[in-house]
Amino acid sequence: MEVWISPERAKATACGEATGIRIYYYKALKGRHHFKINKKNMSQSLSKIYVHIIFSVKNREPLIQDTIKEELFNYLGGICKNLECNPIQVGGYRDHVHILCILSKKVTLVKLLEDIKSSSSKWIKTKGEMFSNFYWQSGYGAFSVNPTEIEVVKNYIINQQDHHKTKSFQDEYRAFLKKYDVQYNEEYVWD
Repeated sequence: MEVWISPERAKATACGEATGIRIYYYKALKGRHHFKINKKNMSQSLSKIYVHIIFSVKNREPLIQDTIKEELFNYLGGICKNLECNPIQVGGYRDHVHILCILSKKVTLVKLLEDIKSSSSKWIKTKGEMFSNFYWQSGYGAFSVNPTEIEVVKNYIINQQDHHKTKSFQDEYRAFLKKYDVQYNEEYVWD
């Protein structure tokens, strides 16, 4: 949209460049000065991608004890929050974690997982001798979640202890891979 304005009005709008309005100066015939305002349409990048992330302790060691799990889950949620990946639910069981979050439009999934794993691994090693050799597996699973299924996934994560009375992490993870039709090689899934 273009609007022609007087030189006096142009001076009053001189800060326009910062507000998305560009002011162009034109010297017309007969010494008259004209200014043109070009109002740009401000584009937006919008997204809301719910992602369910699953990964385990290296070799599926049962190191996530009751004494540390709530603090660990809060720490993982804090990392997500710091990266503008709003955590919705964080939980897990003795050998793995689940994170349901909204993926930020500013952070790649790989960067999110890299930061979550490296920061939390360093942090948990400060929590006692029993965690001195704590590591996460190098891989992960990340699955999109339909917004209408958020409550279902939240409850699934909250009830991890019940799920794992009858199902191992490996069986749970294979079920997710099957549900989402992810092709995988069993030899390389477990590290």
